[in-house]
Amino acid sequence: MLKNVQFKIILLFSILGICLILGMGILGIVNMKEMLSEQVMAQNVIQASQIEMQINNIGMITIILLLLYGIASIIISLFMSQSILKPLSKMIKAAPNIIEGEEKQNKKDIKKKKEVDEITNAFDRISNEMQENLNEVQRQKKQIETILLHMTDGIIAFNMEGEITHINPAATEMLQLTQNDNSFDKIFKKLHIDINLEKTIYLEDWTSSEQRIRVGDKYLNILFASFKDEKDRPSGVMAVIQDITEHVKLDNMRKEFVADVSHELKTPITSIMGYADTLLEGEYDKETQERFLKVIAGEARRMAKLVSDLLTLSRYDNNKVKQEREKFDLGNLVKRCQEKLQLEINRKNHHVECFVTANVPPVYANKDGIERVILNILTNSIKYTPEGGIIKIYVGFVYNDAYIKVIDNGIGIPEEDLNRIFERFYRVDKARTREMGGSGLGLSIAKEILNQNHGSIDIKSEKGKGTEVVIRIPTK
Repeated sequence: MLKNVQFKIILLFSILGICLILGMGILGIVNMKEMLSEQVMAQNVIQASQIEMQINNIGMITIILLLLYGIASIIISLFMSQSILKPLSKMIKAAPNIIEGEEKQNKKDIKKKKEVDEITNAFDRISNEMQENLNEVQRQKKQIETILLHMTDGIIAFNMEGEITHINPAATEMLQLTQNDNSFDKIFKKLHIDINLEKTIYLEDWTSSEQRIRVGDKYLNILFASFKDEKDRPSGVMAVIQDITEHVKLDNMRKEFVADVSHELKTPITSIMGYADTLLEGEYDKETQERFLKVIAGEARRMAKLVSDLLTLSRYDNNKVKQEREKFDLGNLVKRCQEKLQLEINRKNHHVECFVTANVPPVYANKDGIERVILNILTNSIKYTPEGGIIKIYVGFVYNDAYIKVIDNGIGIPEEDLNRIFERFYRVDKARTREMGGSGLGLSIAKEILNQNHGSIDIKSEKGKGTEVVIRIPTK
């Protein structure tokens, strides 16, 4: 197709050129012939001959120009063929391949773009997951730090060199540590604990991992345990410190309780057995027998009261006491309790006065339980106030609580004993209390009854000057 175009272009230019050259040559010859005719008519032979020569020259020049134009046309056609048409032909032939290549390249580019987008999206997902995991790790770390910070148990972590990697405030306070106590050996040598870091790490199953010590007025239990890294290799030791002061106190109280119960039961049993054996060994007159039997009966009643008090406490401890609450007048109940103890009051010649200081609304509580508490407090005041003493009872109302205040000028309670008077079987003067028939459980029972009725009891006293007891009972 391009060759036809090339041929047509060359042919067109050749015809135009030949026409132009021939036209110019013919025009020149025509003009010369007109001039020749004029000279012939003028009979100017010389000029006529010259004109004829010029006509011949014009013909020769025209032929030469035609030859030169033909040669030039051939050269131009060859130049166009090599320089323009041939590359253009190649381009046209290559166009489908180029278009196809471009389409393939576009497909490859699209595919690469998709792959790049997929990789980018994958990286974005991985980045988001890593960020979420990092946030989760940070959140868990803060949770653990918060837990350790507010734990009541002490925690100390040591690395393989015995250096502290973490310690919470509870551990610092319990062990009374300073800034210089910054390693495993320094801390536990200070506490006189014989323990070796390497043995704890590598011989965990063969060494003692628990120690009990006393620091100041506290009893502490320290548990040692090794911890490992992600490759299951020993990484250090963790010490967990627990304050077991209350457990130790409760254990001591339990031991004292068992000893006191045994002693309280042993004494009347011994008396009963002694007097009973004495009666069986021989014949005594009726007066002696009655005296012995009174002792036996008194000791038996004492044992029965002790067992009854123990059963009462047990029922309160196990919430087996039925709390039948009702509304009643507290002032009338106090006066009735005073009347029940009037014989004891008269026997010791006490001066007892009862004042209702305000319009006390009815209280809502277990009436029998509250009566038992009032009788216990009044009985103690009568017992421990010397003959001719003064006991004043006030019944009043403050805020939402009714109160009973009992003030006496008895022997009082030493200050160091005030914190323990509600403990079971605790007595300020054991010999004197036992002589007066007390079991050491009255105040414990009173406190349990008031707790069950949402009330409270508070005792203030000074040795040799008397005691003040305040009982509060809610009116709602």
